[in-house]
This record gives sequence, structure tokens and C-alpha cells, in this order.
Amino acid sequence: MSASTRDALSSVDALSPVDGRYRAATEPLRGLLSEAGLIRERIRIEAQWLLHLSAAVPALPGAALGPAVLARARQLAAEPDADAAAAVKAIEARTNHDVKAVEYYVREQLAAAGAGEAVLELVHFGCTSEDINNLSYARILKAARAKLLETFAARVNELTALAHRYADTAMLARTHGQPATPTTLGKEIANFTARLRRAQRRWESVAILGKWNGAVGNFNAHVAALPAVDWPATSRTFVESLGLEFNPYTTQIEPHDWIAEYCDALAAANVILIDLCRDCWGYISLGYLRQRAVATEVGSSTMPHKVNPIDFENAEGNLGIANALLRHFAEKLPVSRWQRDLTDSTVLRNVGVALGHTLIAWRALGRGLDKVAADPARIAADIDGAWEVLGEAVQTVLRAAGVPEGYERLKEFTRGRAIDARALADFIETLPLAAPEKERLKALGPRAYTGLAAELARKI
Repeated sequence: MSASTRDALSSVDALSPVDGRYRAATEPLRGLLSEAGLIRERIRIEAQWLLHLSAAVPALPGAALGPAVLARARQLAAEPDADAAAAVKAIEARTNHDVKAVEYYVREQLAAAGAGEAVLELVHFGCTSEDINNLSYARILKAARAKLLETFAARVNELTALAHRYADTAMLARTHGQPATPTTLGKEIANFTARLRRAQRRWESVAILGKWNGAVGNFNAHVAALPAVDWPATSRTFVESLGLEFNPYTTQIEPHDWIAEYCDALAAANVILIDLCRDCWGYISLGYLRQRAVATEVGSSTMPHKVNPIDFENAEGNLGIANALLRHFAEKLPVSRWQRDLTDSTVLRNVGVALGHTLIAWRALGRGLDKVAADPARIAADIDGAWEVLGEAVQTVLRAAGVPEGYERLKEFTRGRAIDARALADFIETLPLAAPEKERLKALGPRAYTGLAAELARKI
């Protein structure tokens, strides 16, 4: 059986579409958020702690690492071997403990490099499993955010370009689904651009924390072994050396508040994108946006004419799945019974699923945006037939001129009836306004009544 055939079979047999149908879309996250990625990060943390400990606490027997052992520890801290995850899983099959299996693997590797018993006893020194786990998750979630932000930024840049391209394309707004004060297509896209940039800043600003303080957060074992060492300072420098913010107050587990903030901020960004997908879907339905047909694609199994907005629908659906998980993480992970329970462990194993669905959605949105273009004729047909929307302009001019009951006059004239240019001009002639004001209002058409929309769109 060829490798491609095996890949195809594994894809269609996958229980989750993240590793099945959408496997290619989630590939950038697999090295980080798969179990293999987590195992590799645990190995790095174990090795980095040994290196840090040997330098920070030289009084420990075995702290002086020989050249071969030092080199091997550095290799493990930088990039574990390709078969490391499989080797750890083989050990876990015996130990039935995932983090202990990592410890044993690191010890085996160092022993093979010539490490003596004193050195090997420094592996996992003073650690609880959660010391390894919380730093591992912190690092992979930090790396995943950086990778995801590349795709997010690409979508924001595409929207910015569309906002500029259609800054002057006057369009009928539809508040409550009804004809409303005109805008421009570019300004409506710019609104999403501004919202997404703010959401991006919020997600980027979430501080990623780590703890390294033993079984219940008090350095009990550390102090028992070497009471003269400043263990909080030693732990702080270690955590900060990993690019994380040190959390000095925890139980056995880092309380996961930062993960809740991370997930909540990402979910908020996804909500904005759901709104965008639905608006794009609606504009396609109205004909304001046209989709470029792909020759090889089929829109319907029975209606050959169909070009469906499937990319926006796919994005919306995957964003919903992602947010269901992200909201659960935000609500569940900060809650742990007393000094710890294990419910966070199985939940955290699903962060890759949530981020995978997020990436699937963002990529689908990119395909959708790449296929759409404005239909100026269709947009113009709607706005050119909606003279009633100028009622707002006229009644506001009346207010500015001090004419009483301007709103009521326009409500009686416009509400529930068809208005055209001639009818509006005749009505304006009856108003108690100066002749120049009347002429200015009569010269105003729906396409010109867009305020600063074009300017705002160009500035985004």
C-alpha cells in the first residue's frame, strides 16, 4: 500500500474532521497541539529544568554535568528526537502515567550519554506533573497563537483592501432588513476591519503564565531538600527564561485563569467573524456580492446553476464549534476542587480541537473573500429606487433651520409609500426653507447621501 493510500484511508477513518476531512487545513497546528507535540514540549521542559537547576543550584550532587550529558540535555531541550513521542508512549504503556513516562525517557537518554545516578536524580527534581504540564501547555498555546495570528492578520489585510476598493460604492443600508440610510460597501467592510483589529490586540495582550512550585504550590519538597536556596527566585528565573510570566500563587495547578482569558478573547474574535460571514452571505443573497465560479466545482447535486456561498457557511459552522469549546474552556478550566482535581487534564487535551476548528474557519473565510466582488449594477438598482431614505436628510435640515415638527412632516410624507425623485422634489418645494436650501436638497440623490462613509473607509 502506498503512503498516499494510507494517508487517504487514515483521513476517511478519522473520528474527528479536524484530523480527517480538514487534515490539510489544520496541518500548521499539528506539530504543536497534537499529543506528540505535547510530549515533545514536556521533554523540552524536563531537560531545560535540569540545565537551569544545574546552573542555579551548584551545591546539588550531580549539578556539574559532563560534556556529553550537557550536550544531550541541550539537544533534548532544543528539539527532541523524531521518535521521542513514540518512545514515551511505549513507556507510558507500562507506567500508565504520561508525565512519569517523559521523566523516564529523559533519564534513559541521559544515562545513554553517560549520566551517573546523581545527575539522573536531578531529572524532575522537586516537580509535580503539573509543573511540567502547565509550562508545556503555556508554551504550545503561545506558539499556536503566533501561528494563528498569521492567518488572522491575512484576513484583516484582505478586508482592509476590500474596504479601500469599495470605499466609494454607495449601497443601501438595511437596518432591521429594511431600506435605510445609505452607506458604502467599503465602509461596512471597514467596520469589521476595525472590530477585528481591536479583537486581535485583546487576544495578543493576554499574558501567558506559568508556575513551578511543587505539589501544592509551597515549595515544600524544595525547602526540605535545600532550605538555604531561594526557591521562588530560582523558579521565577526558570519560568521567565521560557518566555512566560511567573505566577507565584497557585495550588498544585496553575489556576488557568490566563487560559480562560485566552479562550474568551479568541471566542470574541470568532463572534465578529460569524457576524462577517452572515453579512457576506446576505449580500451574496441580495446580489450585492457576486462569487467567482470555479469551473470544476459543483454547487448543487440537482441544480446546475448554483454557486453557493459554501466558504462563508463552512467558516460560520466551524467558528460555532470552536466557540462552543472555547467558552467551555473559559468557564471550566479556572474551577478546580481544593488543591486540584483531574477534570482539567482531559479538557485541556481538546484545546487543539478548538484551535483546529478556528483555523479551518479562518481559511475558509479567506477562500470566500477571494471569490467575491461587488456587483455595482445590482447595488445601484436598489439604492437608486430608494428615494424615501432621503427623508432623514430633509427632516434633519428642517430641524437645523428651526422648523417645527420636521420629523412628523417627513413621517407623514414617506412612511409606507413609494417615493421617487419627482415626488420628493415637489414635497421639498412646499417646505418653509430658503430657496438655496431647497435647491441643495433637491440636488441630493440616494447615492450621494452617504455622509463620510467613503472617507472613513479609505482611512481604515
